[in-house]
Amino acid sequence: MLYEYGLKTERQNFYNITGRVADALAESGIRDGAVLVFCPHTTAGITINENADPDVVRDMLLGLDKAYPDRAEFRHMEGNSHAHLKASAVGSSQYVIVANGKLVLGTWQGIYFCEFDGPRNRKFYVKVL
Repeated sequence: MLYEYGLKTERQNFYNITGRVADALAESGIRDGAVLVFCPHTTAGITINENADPDVVRDMLLGLDKAYPDRAEFRHMEGNSHAHLKASAVGSSQYVIVANGKLVLGTWQGIYFCEFDGPRNRKFYVKVL
C-alpha cells in the first residue's frame, strides 16, 4: 500500500514524521514486513536519528552547513547547490522493519523529513511492504 503525505516546510529544518509513518502502517493492517519512506525532491531527504533532544537536529543542521556551505563559485542558477549536496549526503529514503504491527525503531529514534531549501510545499511517500 502506498500513502502520500503533504508537508509545508520552512527554509531549512528537520520535521519528525514518525507519527505519520506509524499512521500509514496502522491503516495498512500489515503486522510484519517493512515500510519504505521516500522523498521525491532533490533538495530534501529522509533520515532516522534521535528524537529526544531537539539540539540534535540543530547540531546536525549546523554540521551539514559546515560540510556543505553555500559557495559563490557554484554555478547552478537557482542558487541552491548546497541544498542538493546535503540531500545527496542524507539520502532520499529509509527502510524501517515492521514487527507485530509496530515500527522497529530504537528508543530514541525518529524518522525525519529533512528540508535543505524551502520554504516549500513538499510531499513524501510511505510504502508498506
